[in-house]
Amino acid sequence: MELKDWTYEELPEFTEPVEGVCVLPTTGDEMSVTYLHDVEYAEIGGVKLHLQILLPGTRNDPEMVCPCVVFVQGSAWLPQDVYAQLPRASRLAARGYVVAIVEYRHSGIAAFPAQIMDARNAVRFLRKNAALYHIDPEKMVISGDSSGGHTAMFAGIIHDDEQENLYPGVTAEVKAIVNYYGSTSVMADDSNPITANHCAPDSPEGLVMGGVDMRDRPDLKRKLSVECNITEDTVAPPTLILHGTKDRTVNCEGSVVLYRQMKKCGKDVTMYLLRGADHGGPEFWTDNILDIVDSFIRRCLQ
Repeated sequence: MELKDWTYEELPEFTEPVEGVCVLPTTGDEMSVTYLHDVEYAEIGGVKLHLQILLPGTRNDPEMVCPCVVFVQGSAWLPQDVYAQLPRASRLAARGYVVAIVEYRHSGIAAFPAQIMDARNAVRFLRKNAALYHIDPEKMVISGDSSGGHTAMFAGIIHDDEQENLYPGVTAEVKAIVNYYGSTSVMADDSNPITANHCAPDSPEGLVMGGVDMRDRPDLKRKLSVECNITEDTVAPPTLILHGTKDRTVNCEGSVVLYRQMKKCGKDVTMYLLRGADHGGPEFWTDNILDIVDSFIRRCLQ
């Protein structure tokens, strides 16, 4: 065979029969996922914030344009391990979604609602750079787990943050929210079943509110709790909530309270309880759950 710069289409295919060798068919539509690591999307007060971006593609369509799921990695609002969910998130990317895992300013750097502002600016960055990352800018979804689920919920229902907009003229609105066992409420004393210092100044929720003792501050509890910020007038995209029934870190009753409040206010919300599941784990990334998430998102993008 001649040595030259062959294109894929031009290269002659090897077709010689080889005794004892089985030839398997391929279609060219098999999905691959490419990982772009530590993509800077913002710098605020000298703090650089990054995205971990997963890009799907196939041999037939290596630069396929896809919907985007912006995923906020949970951390109890403390410094995140933004790489923790990459193996699992890649399974969602392989369904034909660009998945971007968001780093936010943690509670040691900035108090609530900085995390929400960061998530919304991440959406704007990705929408502004949609062509670069092969994203359909009209098909953006926000998601997250644990404190990231809390952040995703607020990021989807807050609409008056233009003063915090790092990308003027670019919207942060999304078509759907997927909330994995979000720490969405601190109203109940058992909101975090194994957290002895619940709402104390050094608790995760106390720290994210600026190191405040929230035990005697019901106003701050309501400010941080998603369900207390949802009324009939709230503009909320369709929401999917997933929570384990034996979550030791974030009581699943908080998600039930949120679900009931959204239903009461006439919002489009769907909830699944995973029997026996704890705070995260492989139960949330099975083929069955991925089917549920995939179907929900595609319904919302129609």
